[in-house]
Amino acid sequence: MQVTVEDNSSVKKTLHIEIPAENVKTEIDNAYKELKKTVRLNGFRAGKVPRSVLEAKFKKDVHQDVMSSLVQNSFVSAARDNEISIIGQPEFENVESFDGENDYKFNIIVEVKPEIGELNFKELSLKKTKHEFSEDEVDLQLSMLRKNLAKKVPVEDGRASEDGDLVEVDVEGKLDGEVVAPFKDIQGRRYRLGGKFFSEGFDKEVIGMKVGEEKTFDVVFPEDYSSDVVAGKTLSMTAKLTTILAEEMPELDDAFAKELGPFETLEDVKEEIRKNLKQGYDRRAEQELNEQIFEQIISRTDFELPDSLVKMELEHIVNEAERAFEANGTSLENIGKTKEDLEKEYVEVAENQVRRHLILDAIVNQEKFTVSDEELEEGYKELAANFNQSLEFIKSFYDANPDKIDYLKHTLLEKKALTLIMESNEVEEVEPELSPEKNDEI
Repeated sequence: MQVTVEDNSSVKKTLHIEIPAENVKTEIDNAYKELKKTVRLNGFRAGKVPRSVLEAKFKKDVHQDVMSSLVQNSFVSAARDNEISIIGQPEFENVESFDGENDYKFNIIVEVKPEIGELNFKELSLKKTKHEFSEDEVDLQLSMLRKNLAKKVPVEDGRASEDGDLVEVDVEGKLDGEVVAPFKDIQGRRYRLGGKFFSEGFDKEVIGMKVGEEKTFDVVFPEDYSSDVVAGKTLSMTAKLTTILAEEMPELDDAFAKELGPFETLEDVKEEIRKNLKQGYDRRAEQELNEQIFEQIISRTDFELPDSLVKMELEHIVNEAERAFEANGTSLENIGKTKEDLEKEYVEVAENQVRRHLILDAIVNQEKFTVSDEELEEGYKELAANFNQSLEFIKSFYDANPDKIDYLKHTLLEKKALTLIMESNEVEEVEPELSPEKNDEI
């Protein structure tokens, strides 16, 4: 077998493979010998079917099997002998040119990781913002929790709806006389008037309606509306106000704390809020620091991105976005988007993610990092804490799914690379430029 490697780019190669005719014929002869041992045909004893009969009946299948075997084996050998670490799925050219008589020539186009070379991750200008929560934020969290536990009681005094009311409505929206997906079969949708859940124009029409009242009106949706189907268009909306809800707020006391979960006192709840606010701000500071690290290293390093890695990352991002929509009770169709729309929207995000992974991978290889048994054990413990599961459960999961251990080890190696970058640079702590955003985590 003769292999010629052509560099199409820094991340794409073409393997030109040529298998001599005598090798092809040998493989075909061997295939017929094996077939002769097992085939059963009327009129012939086992193992005595003539080659000519086998060729007449099975030539197409034999050639297909031999071709597949030659392509697969030559692909593996060519990659190994030329020390090519292939990523993604290869692309095959001219494989159907197999005739079983002549030299078999075909091409395999593969992608590889870029050779980034020695990375300089020192002398970075890093600043860590000292984000800190305030007691006002703790009080805000308590207020939100209090609203979540408020009893929603239908208003029965016959009054009209007011700005700020919690209401339930049935909604239908039509464009050119046809019901559109974002406003189809909406029954009993609960939302707060004035919050622009549907739109500001919609709220203005519903404010002042009474329970049981139905109303049809036109709404002009803004150009930047979340659904492309209705953005910038005028729809005929029909709304029926089914309920106005009053909220009976619970007292902020120890009884309230016990309703929230495993808390004994209101102070226990406040401590949990403080802990989660701190964790949220710590994560924010870490993410900001990571952004600085990658922005500066990427500016120093120029390399090409393999299309297959970007495609895989983009597919992961889009799938996560779809799951998020489903979790929020909506779908791509309801917001007037397609998978292709999301791919266009997130392709730059995917490219940046791939750059980061390749940079960390380069540092891992550069520093010859490995994951020890002790570090893997710590990784299991961290997962157990993050998912609120026992260590035994996490270990049993990976025992049952050993293919996922390599992914976990890769994640741990990336963390080691990030830690090394942090330790190799001075990080200046700075005060936040703006007031901290309210953190809604608990």
